Amino acid sequence: MTSKLVLVSHNLCPYVQRAAIVLAEKGIAFEQINIDLANKPGWFLKISPLGKTPVLLVDDVPIFESAAICEYLDETALPRLHPADPLQRAQHRGWMEFGSSVLNVIGAFYNASDDAALDEKAAELRRRFDQIESELGTGPYFEGSRFSMVDAVFGPIFRYFDVFESFGDFKFFTDTPKIVAWRQALAARPSVQGAAHSDYIALLREFLVRRNSAISRRVERHP
Repeated sequence: MTSKLVLVSHNLCPYVQRAAIVLAEKGIAFEQINIDLANKPGWFLKISPLGKTPVLLVDDVPIFESAAICEYLDETALPRLHPADPLQRAQHRGWMEFGSSVLNVIGAFYNASDDAALDEKAAELRRRFDQIESELGTGPYFEGSRFSMVDAVFGPIFRYFDVFESFGDFKFFTDTPKIVAWRQALAARPSVQGAAHSDYIALLREFLVRRNSAISRRVERHP
């Protein structure tokens, strides 16, 4: 790929991390520009119809939405992260969407107003992880030894729990040994490590405190 690529980002966005992982796995050089989503610049709103990150500028032509970005990258640069078989590829896309639904539950978890709501969302997350546990094989990745687009989706998801587990035992992975191994393999992957901001943990803790939620109070008790 010879195009100039610019990834417009936000420091904590898991969808940005997803795109950054795919870029790294393909060895594609890119520039990264971080913006403040609370004070979106006018130029950003012109290239992002939904006002969200990430946006990938390809020779100044914008692609918005992480799924579209990842599909473009997989169609235009090697190595392919999707399976060659159309049926398997469709299944992987389904699990990518499943990963996005897990992110929605994570958002509901850290926004829960009280402990009862927090426990309810924690239970929902455990149910989601039980579902995907049954789909995993011998690992280390979703499809076995081959790193795929589904792995790029779940790397940023598991990163949240490094912080969540520092202030509470929610037993997210007590009954999911395959996910535990998968999470460890993804955490050790250079593309996953490099996708997050260097101060990710501190930034996420600050973000959680500002939610004024049940999680906020737990974070404050565990500095």
